[in-house]
Amino acid sequence: MIVKALTKVAIFFLYLLSLLPFWVLYLISDAVFILLFYVTHYRQKVVKQNLLNAFPEKTSAERLQIERKFYSYLADLMVEAIKLITISERQLKKHFTLNNPELLDTFFSQQKSVLGALGHYGNWEMAAQILGFSTEKKKLFIYKPLENEVFDTFLKKLRSRFGSIPVSMKATLRTLATLKNEPKLTVFVSDQTPVREETQYFTQFLNQPTAVFLGIEKMAKMTGDPVIFCDIRVLKRGYYCCTFVPLMNEPKLSSEHEITDLHVQYLEKVIREAPEYWLWSHKRWKFKPEDIHR
Repeated sequence: MIVKALTKVAIFFLYLLSLLPFWVLYLISDAVFILLFYVTHYRQKVVKQNLLNAFPEKTSAERLQIERKFYSYLADLMVEAIKLITISERQLKKHFTLNNPELLDTFFSQQKSVLGALGHYGNWEMAAQILGFSTEKKKLFIYKPLENEVFDTFLKKLRSRFGSIPVSMKATLRTLATLKNEPKLTVFVSDQTPVREETQYFTQFLNQPTAVFLGIEKMAKMTGDPVIFCDIRVLKRGYYCCTFVPLMNEPKLSSEHEITDLHVQYLEKVIREAPEYWLWSHKRWKFKPEDIHR
């Protein structure tokens, strides 16, 4: 009860903060960056190790520069997430643009649904909201529920403000089964880590064996729905765009793990071009292939 009450109080104060204009929030972000990077050293060991593993060819100075830029981006991401609580449609469309939503209509006109992959890159929470304007068809956003039920419910409401439908991982098959005859866009956050007991496949990602979910591939092979990558790019501070990139139009003809490797490799390509905008503080590599067989 105490945790729920405190969570509700925290959400109320986040709502008040979200009413502030972007320029004020970015002043707050500048202060948060100093706190994260110089004072608390938030998850700095994790960030440093992740960067070292991913970019052993870079110098210490180069990795430090990425690290510093990452913490600045992380602070921005925090205040932008708060702003999403009350952001208007006009503001959202100003800060996040969709470059080619007509690609979805091409598939829908063929009575096909579309499966999309995106990573923890750029502002994926803002992407979840802007996808609400990508098509008039249903837009499902698959997510991993939080342990805090109050905050999880809050996030579901937040992500659904402009038409996206949040669906928990465990409810994915059931939800898609009820909509099987209806063309739709289903988006998965593809760089989350499966639990050790459910890990079925490791692929090479950022210079190391990485456990990945096979959900997108399994769904694509079962339904025959084409797979795209939601390529999010940072244009400048607070401004993003997304381009839908076709990865596999005929998934039933693909080889085993081909679809999974495709979307993982595409995400790596995006990260390597501007690494500071990926979530390096995420404990992505919790175990190795040899840990599974012990």
